[in-house]
Amino acid sequence: MKNVIRIGTRDSELALWQATTVQNKLEALGHNTALIPVKSTGDLVLDKPLYEMGITGIFTKTLDVALIKEEIDIAVHSMKDVPTQLPKGVVKTAVLERADTNDILVHKGTDFLDNEGTIATGSLRRKAQWLAKYPKHKVVDLRGNVNSRLIKLIENDWQGAVFAKAGLERIKLLPKDALELDWMLPAPAQGAMLIVALEKNEAVVEACSELNHENSNITTLVEREFLRTLEGGCTAPIGALAEIKNKTVYFKGCLHALDGSTSVEVTKERSLNKVMGFGKSCAYEVLESGGKQLMDEIKNELNNSVH
Repeated sequence: MKNVIRIGTRDSELALWQATTVQNKLEALGHNTALIPVKSTGDLVLDKPLYEMGITGIFTKTLDVALIKEEIDIAVHSMKDVPTQLPKGVVKTAVLERADTNDILVHKGTDFLDNEGTIATGSLRRKAQWLAKYPKHKVVDLRGNVNSRLIKLIENDWQGAVFAKAGLERIKLLPKDALELDWMLPAPAQGAMLIVALEKNEAVVEACSELNHENSNITTLVEREFLRTLEGGCTAPIGALAEIKNKTVYFKGCLHALDGSTSVEVTKERSLNKVMGFGKSCAYEVLESGGKQLMDEIKNELNNSVH
């Protein structure tokens, strides 16, 4: 393909790292590329929690518009930010090999864990799971890109803040003493990068499909199917992790109350060749075990906090 593939990206350090990674991989395959940075609403409006903005995929929307207007040929996203329903005419072309899926705590000393303390996160999922484990703690809202969140942690009197390990590793900002939260279930598709393009742009779709990592594609598919069936989007504390070992897919999923007081969890396994619909069946199990009622309560609480 001789045409230049225009790669759309947000202009944060992490987003640029991701886009450059894709650029290098495409160029190694012989394609010509150019990076096109775009500012997203999610990066601009920092005084409101995501769920109050009533937008799914706030970090991806600006790039979606640029894609549909054909100002860019592909968009590179952190897959966990991407709504489970892609815009009309936009398709997934590749899921790159997934990085570490864990969350970590960046902290100023861990003595507070057994006492009272304040930690920061903009994620309902992290907040709910944290409060389930540490009910005495206070959780405050923290928004912005990785760099600005780290600065806010330094400037405030919080004891720590929760981040995705992969994000900090990618831009070499992972503190040596960061605490690995291996008990916290990650966001569906955490640690994975997604490339999307216009379906009609067949040459670009084909070029990018060479970068697809099949196992990462399957595990993120299962997790996102779980999320979509629970009607999560950005608005509910939903964690999910699928892993493939010896041709078997192992899945863990959870739905928590906003304050962490109750949760419904599921742990299942299924043969890799029967993976179709696995995420959906795990979600139905959660809904039938009290998850439906919990989802209704979460929606009511969020609606009341917005109005």
